[in-house]
Amino acid sequence: MGTNLSSPEGLANNPEHLARLQRNETPFRLLTVRVMRARNIHKADTLTESDCYVTLWLPTASSEIARTKTIPNCKDPVWNHAFCYRIDSRVKNIIQMKIWDEDYITKDDELFSLCFDVAKLRIEQTSRVSFKLDPQTNEELDVEFTLQTIPHRPENIITNGTLVSREISCLEVQVDIGKLKQEYTQGDLILTIKGSYEETQKISMAPDSSLSNRNSIEFHCIKNNQSCLEVILPKKTLWSKLTSCTERARSNASVTLPLTELPIHEKISIGEDKTFDLHVKARDWQRGLDVRLSSDLCVEEQNFLSKRRKYVAAAVKKVLQLNAELQDDEVGLSSERGGNHIILPLLLLFVGSLLLAVPVPQVPVVAIMTTGGGTRSFTAMYGSLLGLQKLNLLDCITYITGLSGTTWTMAKLYEDADWSQKYLEEPINEARKQVTKSKFSCFSKDRLKYYYNELEQRTKEGYNTSFIDLWGLVIESMIHDKKDNHILSDQQAAVTEGQNPFPIYLGINLKSNYSAQDFREWLEFTPYEVGSFKYGAFIRSEDFGSEYFMGRRMKKLPESRICFMQGTWSSIFSFDFMFFWNMANSSEDFWHNWTRDRIQDIDDSLLPSPLDIKTHLVVPQGQLSSTLRDVLTGRPTMAEYPNFLKGFQLHDDYLGSEAFSAWKDSVLDSQPNRLMETVETALSVVDSGFFINTSFPPLLRPQRKVDIILHLNYSGGSQTWNLDQFAAYVSELEIPFPKTELSEEDRKNLKECYVFEDQDDVAAPIVLFFPLTNDTFKKYKAPGVERSPADMEGGNIDVSGYFSPFSTSQIAFSEENFDRLVKMTDYNILNNKDKILEAMRAVVERKKQQKSQSLGCTF
Repeated sequence: MGTNLSSPEGLANNPEHLARLQRNETPFRLLTVRVMRARNIHKADTLTESDCYVTLWLPTASSEIARTKTIPNCKDPVWNHAFCYRIDSRVKNIIQMKIWDEDYITKDDELFSLCFDVAKLRIEQTSRVSFKLDPQTNEELDVEFTLQTIPHRPENIITNGTLVSREISCLEVQVDIGKLKQEYTQGDLILTIKGSYEETQKISMAPDSSLSNRNSIEFHCIKNNQSCLEVILPKKTLWSKLTSCTERARSNASVTLPLTELPIHEKISIGEDKTFDLHVKARDWQRGLDVRLSSDLCVEEQNFLSKRRKYVAAAVKKVLQLNAELQDDEVGLSSERGGNHIILPLLLLFVGSLLLAVPVPQVPVVAIMTTGGGTRSFTAMYGSLLGLQKLNLLDCITYITGLSGTTWTMAKLYEDADWSQKYLEEPINEARKQVTKSKFSCFSKDRLKYYYNELEQRTKEGYNTSFIDLWGLVIESMIHDKKDNHILSDQQAAVTEGQNPFPIYLGINLKSNYSAQDFREWLEFTPYEVGSFKYGAFIRSEDFGSEYFMGRRMKKLPESRICFMQGTWSSIFSFDFMFFWNMANSSEDFWHNWTRDRIQDIDDSLLPSPLDIKTHLVVPQGQLSSTLRDVLTGRPTMAEYPNFLKGFQLHDDYLGSEAFSAWKDSVLDSQPNRLMETVETALSVVDSGFFINTSFPPLLRPQRKVDIILHLNYSGGSQTWNLDQFAAYVSELEIPFPKTELSEEDRKNLKECYVFEDQDDVAAPIVLFFPLTNDTFKKYKAPGVERSPADMEGGNIDVSGYFSPFSTSQIAFSEENFDRLVKMTDYNILNNKDKILEAMRAVVERKKQQKSQSLGCTF
């Protein structure tokens, strides 16, 4: 569950923190920011000089946005206004300063936005920085920073090197309802603590309200944040003719109470004539984390791997016709190496713990990677799996990943806890029945009523429903005859003994006002966990959709039925204009000029350290650019779920975290405040095909140690485009992956299988690429068995043409076309048996060599 920096294990994993404690240093600092002045601020309005003020936002210390006073009609405003923050140096503290031009009629104009890394400051020193806002016009902002050590405020953090979980305080606010109702007979008493889990809570004064009898409210807040309790009294609605304007204004009064100054355990009298009593008490909230902070595989998946290796070892030995058994994760020497039985124990004693530290895996990890494609991919995947089963290779597979239409196939198969141990004829016949049936029944009056009732029930459960949920119900109707009550966590029964490959479903989290090319974060869904491997944060699959704060589950929602998840994983209605532009044109420069933030690094004259983020200036977009950006990146609908990362802060060295660095691919990854904004908002989960139609990423996590990937491509149109996209993507991230070069001739006339291998990098998996192509199947009905003249029509199948009967828009196939597609994908696997076995044999041999080398190095 991450590293607890108060524990011996946490100290061992964080030498810097250990050294700090040995020096009796506290991680807490007092930061004083004095906004001095600005120079040469150009007019935002045509007729008058700017009326400038500055706002400051430091989200790791306070959720409040502070501001200076406004200096009217002045291009060289002087504020000399100081702000103080109590910060924790273990998190990444970025202070954002914005210069605004105040307008009394229209919205205030944002002139400049600066982001400054507090880690650049030196303790017990004052640094005055002149920020060059625009060198051409000599616009500048002078700010003075002072960083001081303050007395230690005990707080244990838990971190995985990327995210930081802070301690939580539970604040209990007791309200004297009796006194309150003497003066207010209706309306709401509103209490707000920004940055808390609850944010805002209300107590109704209406006599018949179920909330009117509440006299105690709890808020959960970050323990050492600078927070305020804002109390807004109810409005008075019964006015006498003698009521003065002053009394009316006071009747909707608000009171803001800094929590650091509250007389805890004492009564506070507020309101008119101080007749309203408020009692505020705080206590530490000792609840542990419900989010697993680690990049390692969960215990359940590790247990699965241990059991699955036994199936794989036996299957690989059989298909490769090996004489000796493949060893599991052995350590040290085995008796199979021969030698004197008296000498062996002496050798083991001699090398001792060194030998015990040498892992020697021999069993290859083979994975199936599928792509999306609606009903086409749903159907084609059955044929590929059938081919693997005929070759006795299904038991050689450890992982299966899917997205979009192949998640329909996977979810159907994993309803049966022993599906891969049975012949696939029965599930294929069931799929044939569902694909070929008329889809008009999915929109009958009874089905529409069913959809309405299900969406209403989902709303009652606490979910925010959208069109994507309706789409999930339509998918359910398309591939089932009745309501499907299965949930993702039910699939644990299919992997608990290692009897089937481990299923991983893939989606991406997007951010509003950003295209998928600019911002996306991979999310993987397994029977045990849902999580982000970029952040190293995972929750139990049955808790996805529940509400979290700072790693604690705050509100439990029922687990979503699998159909709603399928709607999310294949949300074909979440497109934006940029998606279609990127499909049609590889040049993105023009559109990025309109959809990307204009950010530039600027010099702040301070000596940087390796952990510091450069100071950068964000130039706000104009109204035209902002409007066009909304149009280009706007999406009709997306599935939104509570973000289980809510409340987390980023570690001071998060950019150096191995897991985060591996998947750092977003324009916001070097902007911690924007990332924190993202985790505060809901997860907007869509089909990962809106970025790249592939489910590769979970298989490239080094913890899974995948040796061979069977890339089963079911996309429409170009069969190589997604592979080219992904190869370029991982190359930029420097993730081990083989080069996927194809000749122009091959691209024009695709064969059934290509093998890609990086001989120089054993960390890169061997990839066998199976495009959806009709190559030799046109002439052969089975490997080596030519078609008769009467059977030639059976091989005449157009799988990727513009008028193909298998286009993504087709939601139903004829029986004949269903059979053809299944037979073709089955054949393409069978016809390339030798290439699959050759790759497996190469991996087994490579592992044997690694074993010999590791044992040799040990001695």
